[in-house]
Amino acid sequence: MIRVLLVDDQLLMREGLRKLLEIEPGIEVAGAADDGVEALDLLDRLPPEHYPHVALIDVRMPRMNGVELVARLREEHPDVAPVMLTTFDDDDFIFGGLRAGAQGYLLKDIAPDQLVDAIGRAARGETVLGGPAAERVVAALRGLPDEPARDDEPAPLSDREFEVAQLVGEGASTRDIARKLHITTGTAKNHISSCLRKLGLRDRTQLAVWAVQHTGEA
Repeated sequence: MIRVLLVDDQLLMREGLRKLLEIEPGIEVAGAADDGVEALDLLDRLPPEHYPHVALIDVRMPRMNGVELVARLREEHPDVAPVMLTTFDDDDFIFGGLRAGAQGYLLKDIAPDQLVDAIGRAARGETVLGGPAAERVVAALRGLPDEPARDDEPAPLSDREFEVAQLVGEGASTRDIARKLHITTGTAKNHISSCLRKLGLRDRTQLAVWAVQHTGEA
């Protein structure tokens, strides 16, 4: 039996998913929450026999968004496989979610049988990516330079540029970067452009992938 936690701020979506999954053999809905804060509280209160194997998580929610929840789950509840289920196929959300540790990224227009299959695969530890997300990841990886700099070579980015790149990898928008680093939006854009130029990358998506691959370096 695969137990699933539903996390979505839209009641209609939560109840629709609950009814869809409850009729599926081998799947049990362990609970539902309308944001990340409530989801974490629910997990702390669930008995072991009702603990979920998979969490289906929306991206945009009040108090704690999906990317933040994924990161918290990986840190505090590593046995729960977080899968983002959303209407947004934005690069920042896709790479931000995967960077935070999401087991998968699916869009809400997915067919019911495909969703059920994805839940099963996520419970087995497999990565599940919907069509648009998979295409973005593949395109980004194919577009990276073939020969990355060796570890003994000096970092091509300044400390501030590297910091900006890491934030891009976490899914932060240009405005978020400016606010976090206490700089103007224009300066943040200039840093991103400089990162792209120095690394020979085409766009933010490729920069996000580069940042994920170089996490922990400085």
